[in-house]
Amino acid sequence: MTVEFDRPTKDESFMEIAQAVSMRSTCIRRRYGAVIVSKDGRIVATGYNGAPRHRANCSDLGTCLREQLKIKPGTHYELCRAVHAEANAIINGNPLDVVGGTLYLAGTEVKTGKPTKSMRPCAMCERMILNAQIARVVLRDENGKLFTVNPLEWEDDIMQRAIHTLAQEGNGPTSAPAGGCGCGGCCGA
Repeated sequence: MTVEFDRPTKDESFMEIAQAVSMRSTCIRRRYGAVIVSKDGRIVATGYNGAPRHRANCSDLGTCLREQLKIKPGTHYELCRAVHAEANAIINGNPLDVVGGTLYLAGTEVKTGKPTKSMRPCAMCERMILNAQIARVVLRDENGKLFTVNPLEWEDDIMQRAIHTLAQEGNGPTSAPAGGCGCGGCCGA
């Protein structure tokens, strides 16, 4: 006899684990959790966004430098005291288990408790994911729907995003590179 019941998919299950890991975050703005699953389906690493080990974090200090300086989301991560969830998971994993695996990333806005609007990893984390040879990244949109990204698709786009950010800040090149930054507006291309 077969009993029918709702059973989450593997992607849904691992995303829930990433969400649980995010609760360890020490960021007072956004909580992120990452889980890396090997090619054969084993959890091999987890990570959350927080200050480097044994260093003061924003939740202990009760303040966020990025917030104080009114830094726009998605820019100037070098002014954040946290190591990102993806980076921590990659650091915590055995490279042999990480290669060819899947990274699950869950993010939540602290103030609202809702999924973050932009779930794309920052450019530095994208580079780390590419370098770790992670084959697949599963993200969650602001409505909670899961979607999958092939990290190789980021390769050409990483620098274009950086050029776009510089152009928006007025710090970019005086003329747009051939093809602009790809946004269709700020670089005049």
